Amino acid sequence: MYLARVIGRVVASTKSEGLAGVPLQWIQPLDEHGAALGDALVACAVVSTGPGDLVHFVDGREAALACPVTFVPVDAAILGYVEQAYANGVFLGREQQGAER
Repeated sequence: MYLARVIGRVVASTKSEGLAGVPLQWIQPLDEHGAALGDALVACAVVSTGPGDLVHFVDGREAALACPVTFVPVDAAILGYVEQAYANGVFLGREQQGAER
């Protein structure tokens, strides 16, 4: 399970069978300091999230199992919304509330 920030929404004109009604989100994985880690990626949103939200996600086979129809062709799935987290003394929350404590 990994931590990420939703940085946008993705609209697909055509989706694989089994992904109808599953929203796609553009996410930026984060390291233990809350900084960007690697490239941004597209993830299926199993829970309701939007831009600026702090989320946790899984990748690989577990991502396909998390979707309403299992074994669909996905590489990442957002499993939950993180209301707040502290990592190495830095507050990680919604982007607009990102003040350190």
